Amino acid sequence: MKKSSAVFAFIMLAFPVLAQKASEVDAIKAVIEKETKSYFSIDQKAWMDCWAHVPHAYWSFVDQTQTSHFEGWNAIEIGFNDYFVTSRPMNIQIERQWIDVRVYNNGAFARFKQYVITDGVRGPEQTEMRILEKDKNAWKIVMVAVLKKGEGEATSSR
Repeated sequence: MKKSSAVFAFIMLAFPVLAQKASEVDAIKAVIEKETKSYFSIDQKAWMDCWAHVPHAYWSFVDQTQTSHFEGWNAIEIGFNDYFVTSRPMNIQIERQWIDVRVYNNGAFARFKQYVITDGVRGPEQTEMRILEKDKNAWKIVMVAVLKKGEGEATSSR
C-alpha cells in the first residue's frame, strides 16, 4: 500500500510539471509563428513585439550566396526598417517541422525546418533556430538563425 501511495504521489507531483512544460513549449511555438506571420504580413509592430529589445539580440541569415547578420536590437530594428517600409504583404504559407524545443527556466531553444510557399511554389528548405527569453511572463526572441539550402542541395535526414 505504501508503495502504491508513493507512486501515486510522484505522478500527481510530476504531472503539473509536465503540463507546465508543454504549455511553455506551445507558448514558444506561438511566438515563433507570430514572428514569421507578422514578417510576411509586413506587420512591423507585431514583429517587433515578438523580440526582446536587448543589446544581446542577434539575427543571422546564410544561404549559398550571402551571409547577413545584425548584432543588438538597435541594429536589428534599423536593418529591417526598410523592409517593412518598402515591402508589401506576400501570399505565403509556411510548412514547418519542429525538430527540438527545449525550455531552461527563463530561456528556451527551438530548432525547426521550414519551407516558405509563395503563390503555390515551395521554396528551398530552411533550417531555423531561435533562442528566447522570458520577459515579464512572455516569451521574446533574442536570437534568430536562418540557414537556407540552395536549389538542388541535398536535405538532411535530421
